[in-house]
Amino acid sequence: MNYKISKLIKYLKHLPFTATSWALTSSNDDILVGGQAVIEGVMMRSPKGYSVAVRRQDGTVRVMKDVLATLSVKWRIFKMPIIRGVGVLAQALVLGIRALRFSAEEALAEDSEKRETKPKKDPSTVSSWLIAGNLVIALGVNIALFVALPLFATRLVQTWSGFESPLLFNGIDGLMRVAVFVVFLSSVSLMKDMRRVFEYHGAEHKTVYNFEAREDLKVENARKFSTLHPRCGTSFLLVVMIVSIIVFSLFHFDTITGKLISRIVLLPLVAGISYEIIRYSAKHPGSLLRVVTLPGLLLQKITTKEPDEPQLEIAIRALEEALKV
Repeated sequence: MNYKISKLIKYLKHLPFTATSWALTSSNDDILVGGQAVIEGVMMRSPKGYSVAVRRQDGTVRVMKDVLATLSVKWRIFKMPIIRGVGVLAQALVLGIRALRFSAEEALAEDSEKRETKPKKDPSTVSSWLIAGNLVIALGVNIALFVALPLFATRLVQTWSGFESPLLFNGIDGLMRVAVFVVFLSSVSLMKDMRRVFEYHGAEHKTVYNFEAREDLKVENARKFSTLHPRCGTSFLLVVMIVSIIVFSLFHFDTITGKLISRIVLLPLVAGISYEIIRYSAKHPGSLLRVVTLPGLLLQKITTKEPDEPQLEIAIRALEEALKV
């Protein structure tokens, strides 16, 4: 098969992962560590840097790491509540793209070596375009599934039943959004490649727990912890869906177009409020807000799987390298 076509297929194969990556990223700030599962590896963030560790099929481990300058250090505005959440999430998205690009390039480079072929163009340039294309498609899929589809479905229910309450409209819209989200995650979890990613996701959570318990970063220590973590992107997205019901109810638009545009425009505000809830509940385990994260923990039973020893080794290696930056 032509190398370029093979490369394109390889990226498209991981499109479901790109579309699901928002649910695999842990929120982070200047105190906590977090990470993200990538293709056959894990990305970890520390207060000062980040690292991506990927295991190739020959058993070797490739690592990429760099210093991490948070937005709150550069601009004071990103230290303010709600706004800081938007900054943290934006930076997490950028880091996630870098980590995905590195892991995908390693997989493609390995395929190239096996075929003993050399691409004519710079592989990083080609992969940048493909990653960008994958991200745009994934963003479109997320907006279509989790914003547009529930909205239009709710409008059909409203037309059929005749209710007028904006709160009821947004409540039904929110419930449909959660239902679509659960069905989507359940569907992609059936894919073999996605199951591998979810196993690395579980390894990332266990390693973070290991670190937070102040125990030596070892496989035997990490193995005993849960794969479910309150700061996971899965929990965060579920909180987003709950918060959005309230926020969207405060901004009333009669037309379906106005509702759709307002939902997209208000997403940063919803995300910022949701981040504050997740952040507070993580630092105050006994607070009532912790209850809001419980449904997300249950949903993580889909997005995390029990990792094996080599996967835990990769997650630990990623965190160790991030802490050295």
